Amino acid sequence: MNATESKYVEKKGHFSRLAHHRELAFREADDQLQTEFGGEAEWLRCVKEDFPKFIPFLTRKCGVAFRGRILEIGAGAAWFSAELSKLPRVVEVVATDSSPKLLKEQAPKIFKLLRAHENKITRMPANSCSLDFPDKYFDFVVCAAVLYRAVSMLMVLREAKRVLKPGGQLVAVREPVLPLVKWKSAARRKAKPVLPGRSHTLADYKEFFALAGLDLKFKRLNLSEGFKYYFEEVVNGLTHARYVFIARRVGRS
Repeated sequence: MNATESKYVEKKGHFSRLAHHRELAFREADDQLQTEFGGEAEWLRCVKEDFPKFIPFLTRKCGVAFRGRILEIGAGAAWFSAELSKLPRVVEVVATDSSPKLLKEQAPKIFKLLRAHENKITRMPANSCSLDFPDKYFDFVVCAAVLYRAVSMLMVLREAKRVLKPGGQLVAVREPVLPLVKWKSAARRKAKPVLPGRSHTLADYKEFFALAGLDLKFKRLNLSEGFKYYFEEVVNGLTHARYVFIARRVGRS
């Protein structure tokens, strides 16, 4: 392996067969990269144009200062890890997912596309409900569109808390939240759901984070510019709802 490339760690037999297949069913049903974005072309457009906007939003609008050792859970093709690796204060990123295929085949392509600092990144299969890491090990745990698809969101949140250092933060983006108004265009009414998962209100998320013992803050997500920014500010939460969830592990216990 080239010294500048990311490292892949094999974890044979890490999962119980049942837990692995239940979670994998949510991650790879109908090929996630195709179904979520309506095709590979749209997926790649989002990777190149939309996803790089997340870290500037998190740092400037939410006050998140990424640093140290970071764990990504449910990383998939690991675009989030790729972007984080480019930050100077980030020294290590561990990208985990229940799908070895995505980590082995898709993630290296995304790293090249986004010009990630691959030498900072380690890829390994992992069950986000039972992480194979010591207590209080990471400065940050991050995820994108993961919590609502988890077999147990509460178990995932509790594991994230366990591996976070005191004062460490969990940052979750692209989590769908049930809007106040259930409105669909004619085209959307005919379309099949593109993502397997569960529907949660903002109150549901608050309850799960509270039960996990994490101090939660959240902010409406708006990556648009110009007129579209102001339009999104009005409709976000009404016809659709997009939030960023930032939770801190408090205390030393």
